[in-house]
Amino acid sequence: MTKYEMLYLLNNDAAEETKNAEIEKFEGIVKSMGGTLVSTDKWGTKKLAYPIRFKNEAYYVLMTFEADAAVVSELDRVAGIDSEVLRRLITKLN
Repeated sequence: MTKYEMLYLLNNDAAEETKNAEIEKFEGIVKSMGGTLVSTDKWGTKKLAYPIRFKNEAYYVLMTFEADAAVVSELDRVAGIDSEVLRRLITKLN
């Protein structure tokens, strides 16, 4: 299995329960598809460099995990259609 990082920005206007549900959803995808979750760092609210969907702040989350390429594809697909996710970036670690 390969090690990856997923940095995603959540809508800062969402309730705390919604943010936690989103984080648990992405962690659950990794675990359910046979991956291993290394860590999840909640960076909190930060100002964006430029507005995204008319928002100037977002809630940053960095998730590190080990998984196969199929898990990465599924995470990217789910994050792409999720209305609470403003941006996402999945990178392969060396």
